[in-house]
Amino acid sequence: MSALDTFNDEPADRAVQALRACNAAPRFAAELVAGRPYPDVDTLVRRAEEVARGLPWAEVAVALAAHPRIGDRVEGSSPEAEASRQEQSAMAGADAGTRSALLDGNRAYEERFDHVFLIRAAGRTPEEMLAELHRRLDNDEETEQAEVTEQLAQISALRVRGMVS
Repeated sequence: MSALDTFNDEPADRAVQALRACNAAPRFAAELVAGRPYPDVDTLVRRAEEVARGLPWAEVAVALAAHPRIGDRVEGSSPEAEASRQEQSAMAGADAGTRSALLDGNRAYEERFDHVFLIRAAGRTPEEMLAELHRRLDNDEETEQAEVTEQLAQISALRVRGMVS
């Protein structure tokens, strides 16, 4: 039995729990579980992106609360912690100057927008993430909320794919 078959067939509460590690917004898990069964991984991943992109800001904020800062050492053994460690693995090679700049940038971002800086870390270097952080500090609130929602959709898609692949 494939991981997708398991996801399609498991009890709704277990499927919701698994999806919460991909995106903590309650509506995200509820809508994906309601759409089961999925014929293939790509259909499920596309639906995960659509649902995440369509979340109202209040739900995005719930998901943000479950994400660590870029550059923080993620502790714990939860599925969320494991996913964050894997996604931020490039940070292990960051030099002290980049790490320090990210910490300073995170503080400035949180003061400006009142939430954690969210970026799809997978496939990006620490320097690329820092450049994006600096660029996004100039966004207005509405533009930044749209960027955060898009980053959440990309992270959610990667995590859902990992869950069923």
